[in-house]
Amino acid sequence: MPKFKKKNINIKKIKYGKNVTIYNPSNIYECEIGDNSFIGPFVEIQKGVKIGKNTKIQSHTFICELVKIKNNVFVGHGVMFINDKFKNSKPALGEKKLWDKTEIGNNVSIGSNSTILPIKICDNVVIGAGSVVTKNINFKGVYVGNPAKKIK
Repeated sequence: MPKFKKKNINIKKIKYGKNVTIYNPSNIYECEIGDNSFIGPFVEIQKGVKIGKNTKIQSHTFICELVKIKNNVFVGHGVMFINDKFKNSKPALGEKKLWDKTEIGNNVSIGSNSTILPIKICDNVVIGAGSVVTKNINFKGVYVGNPAKKIK
């Protein structure tokens, strides 16, 4: 059983593994959280999100629908995941067919205040704090900046 009091946080219909810790307040619904994962306070995790084992999501992070995070991932404070790229030069406003998926590989660290657009990040990647990831990352390494670029 996760370590939380349901009266202090909004948790609905989640599937979770063993030894999951969720701090309040949080808004988490219709998602999956793997074994030994940690969710800090002021986090929103939306419907359909899948978070793997041994993953740590720090406070003030927003994880929108269509995001899959694999195992051994660290997500820093205030990271924003985006699923709407304003394809028609405006917000999709609930038109989910216009949204895109995001996939985060194993052993990825995402620095605080980064923004992750709908992309794929391969295994063994570090994203520096404050970076904006606008394109797929297909090779392991360290990426920083806006837009994020490989530095090593």
